[in-house]
Amino acid sequence: MDKIKYELTEADIPHTWLNPAADVGNTAPILDPVTREPVSADALARSMPPALVEQELSQAPEFEIPEPVRQLYAQWRATPLFRARRLEKALDTPARIYYKFEGVAPTGSFKPNTAIPQAYYNKLAGKTGLVGETGAGQWGSAVALAASLFDMAAKVFMVRVSFEQKPYRRTLMETYGAVCTASPSTETASGRSVLAEKPDHPGSLGVAKSEALQFAYAHPEYGYTRGSGLNYVCAHQSVIGQEAIKQLELADDHPDIVVGAAGGGSNLAGLAFPFLRRHLAGGPPVRLIAVEPAACPTLTRGRIAYDHADSAGLTPLFRMHTLGHKFIPPAVHAGGLRAHNIAPVISRAVEDGLMEAVAVRQNDCFAAGVLFARAEGIVPAPESTHAIRGAIDEALRCREEGVGKAILLGLSGHGDFDLVAYERYLAGSLPDDALTDQALQDGLASIPAPALV
Repeated sequence: MDKIKYELTEADIPHTWLNPAADVGNTAPILDPVTREPVSADALARSMPPALVEQELSQAPEFEIPEPVRQLYAQWRATPLFRARRLEKALDTPARIYYKFEGVAPTGSFKPNTAIPQAYYNKLAGKTGLVGETGAGQWGSAVALAASLFDMAAKVFMVRVSFEQKPYRRTLMETYGAVCTASPSTETASGRSVLAEKPDHPGSLGVAKSEALQFAYAHPEYGYTRGSGLNYVCAHQSVIGQEAIKQLELADDHPDIVVGAAGGGSNLAGLAFPFLRRHLAGGPPVRLIAVEPAACPTLTRGRIAYDHADSAGLTPLFRMHTLGHKFIPPAVHAGGLRAHNIAPVISRAVEDGLMEAVAVRQNDCFAAGVLFARAEGIVPAPESTHAIRGAIDEALRCREEGVGKAILLGLSGHGDFDLVAYERYLAGSLPDDALTDQALQDGLASIPAPALV
């Protein structure tokens, strides 16, 4: 029987998170938006507990995973690694394709890998609730789950277009006990300001982030949670890549190419950076490929600059690829990838040539998702179809060149709550949401500071 599945046990769950800042050591400091000086730990502590402030600013190579967090991880970790033999056959490629499947988590995606430790540290800091923003709903679901596990309240601001597109994500959050609000809303000053300017605003992750931050400032009993972007979030996701390294050793293989979907960057970092660390330490070479939507092309058309992570300018300034914090993306179904900015560690890796970036269109991604579902049996999340598209393109290149490379892709979540999008694709009514030059320029114009190389 051909080997398909490579599994680990609870004993193989990593004991530490790998700090990506130690692998990309020349990341720039976070700046205070007023003074343009490096932000202080006290300033960061306004919206995150002390342990996470320490992780965010640290250059240490790894952080110990608290035992209560590892115990909760054991509900679904270690996640399986599959050899996509039927997809290989469908593509008639000599490539060996593997996928690390994070959809076995309770909420159906990789997001609880960081939601649970964030809830743990906020609970230790005396918080009784969690608040966060969400695009497609995966992060909101993870925050709702984590809050429930630690007996905390939860409040989630969900980007309005996804709130309307994905009602079952909202229902999942509410089932876990969270209060879910469409953003922009009338509940915060930033939301009211956006609606006053544009009453039919579709929402964006930047706007929802501003609302969540303002809610946290007004309700100090709530801890603000971050779904992607920051160093500590990327570190928490490194459990993905660490497990994948062990599983590929079971397969007696190593990836020539690692492909991940690129939105805020934490899923991609969690899969790719453990392989990058191994390579930088003298291990086998690896190509890392970030695949982003052409409708929100942060890495391929954005600028490297200091910018806010939210639309109202409440966050400090991060040096990163950005489309501008006022950027309003088209309403693509990959809501988790509609971020105007990306993790500074991912941005630096691309800038330094350690990682490549490509942009793909929505219909091409859904075509890849349907092919994958019919070959492998798993309907992927719209975000994950970007990684699948990138992996398929590399596998087809292997066929053309007659080279049998190993390709690892991150299947970051299932698409069981996204069947409306698949319905539209199968009916031929799913648009390729194009980014207009005017929308791009309007977003870029909101960047407040140069990169200061």
